[in-house]
Amino acid sequence: MSSHRVRARSPHGEPRPSSRLAGDACLSHVKDAAQTPGGHTPVVAFPASEAEVALILREAPATLPVGAQSSLTGGATPFGEWVLSLARMDRLGPVHDLRVEVEAGVPLLALEVELHDRGLFYPPVPTFRGAFVGGTASTNAAGAATFKYGSTRDWVDALTVVLASGDVLDLERGECRAHPDGHFEVELPSGEVRRVPVPTYTMPKVPKRSAGYHAEPRMDLVDLFVGSEGTLGVITRLRLRLIREPRSVLGFMTFPRESSALEAASRLRHASKTTWAARDPSGIDVASIEFLDSRCLELLREDQKDVENGIPLPEGLGAALLFDLELGPDPGPLGGSEGPLDRLAGLLEDLGALDSLRMAAPEERRRSESMKALREAVPVAVNHRIAALQRSHPGVQKTAADMIVPFERLSEAIAVYREGFRRRGLDHALWGHVSDGNIHANVIPRFEADVRAGEEAILEFGDAIVRLGGCPLSEHGVGRSRVKQELLRRLYGDAGIREMRRVKAALDPSLKLSPGVLFPKEEGRHPTGMSR
Repeated sequence: MSSHRVRARSPHGEPRPSSRLAGDACLSHVKDAAQTPGGHTPVVAFPASEAEVALILREAPATLPVGAQSSLTGGATPFGEWVLSLARMDRLGPVHDLRVEVEAGVPLLALEVELHDRGLFYPPVPTFRGAFVGGTASTNAAGAATFKYGSTRDWVDALTVVLASGDVLDLERGECRAHPDGHFEVELPSGEVRRVPVPTYTMPKVPKRSAGYHAEPRMDLVDLFVGSEGTLGVITRLRLRLIREPRSVLGFMTFPRESSALEAASRLRHASKTTWAARDPSGIDVASIEFLDSRCLELLREDQKDVENGIPLPEGLGAALLFDLELGPDPGPLGGSEGPLDRLAGLLEDLGALDSLRMAAPEERRRSESMKALREAVPVAVNHRIAALQRSHPGVQKTAADMIVPFERLSEAIAVYREGFRRRGLDHALWGHVSDGNIHANVIPRFEADVRAGEEAILEFGDAIVRLGGCPLSEHGVGRSRVKQELLRRLYGDAGIREMRRVKAALDPSLKLSPGVLFPKEEGRHPTGMSR
């Protein structure tokens, strides 16, 4: 039976000082994947136990927990806080009953390899396999397969969280739910009871969100920490749900027009939903569909990634799709008559897309990796161009939208992106998880002025996406990005931000954890929480 109160405990283990870096040795830890300039820290600490995490939290005036620092929002870039790296907390625990226990510092790739050897699979992994499991939970990360499997939140069974006080919560899904009047109670070992309010705003109804603190009536306390971006506590251990590894083929196809690619994605989605509803083992069962627009394909040709990966991309293409088709338990040779692949061929022939199809069978791992690499080369190409431009224009930074709408409104959303960028004369590329309605609209800047114009466009897009029933913050989180923080404010209003601040104040009254992440630091307060 669930309760709205949970008891914290003292940390296990000896509180020994952890391995640390200081001075110039910290420089490799002052920037994340967002290339946010100006990062600095006096100390980088590498705890190996929850007791060491607790000691750092008690000792440091302010702390920024980080994983692989793969954040695209500046959320893992320090600005004076101690960096608390979870890289040494990388123990992978036992696998039992389609569950696995892992420490927060386990890289997704290490988890994937371990599970593959056992014929198991963790579905909600984001695209970057170097990310740490704890980081993906802290941002409620989601990847290509959200269409079928949902986001990280749906697969987290339990968490261990070290609070800013150094006390520890062991949270099992289903054991602590919000009181009907909308609050939790956290009892510390000292006997102090902290009342944690549940925000009252309504979250957008889309497949995935990384947009501030989760809020819903009678919500599970686990869900408050998933997606909180390290502002409420440090996740040190997780228990994750698993499935049997599906047997699947990867497909890549190109289209002369973008509209044709979107129509193909729609047909594949509909066929898959029909298969799931009928539980038809011979039906089309697509877990994910990725989209690359014509500018993405130009970037691949410019960098000769088409030649490198052996997939022809002639000029004049409108778009491409990369999809993952899961096969039934006995599909026969390449699916057999009236199997998944046979039905797929019929659908694509109707669309005029069959001739361009390139596929990788389950055993063709190298070919499959080449197709995935082609997709991954697009954001890399954009990031490399930004990094090169930064050498002469240091004010240039990554400028991108991460927004989601119900799939039925996706064409409207893309039209909004195109028109907003066109009006400002901005070079741009669109790619992303089309099966979810989640597209990443990226500016390819030429000058510093393009960054400012791009940020203006993204704020404009956010308002339009909300009107379309979507969420302007889909999977990358909010971090320290001033644009994303403004999108969060516009999504929930000033009242919603005040509610989030009350949640943080209840669990981190000294405001020591990740100050400036999610929302700006409060004026007139030091990170310690003391007034100036």
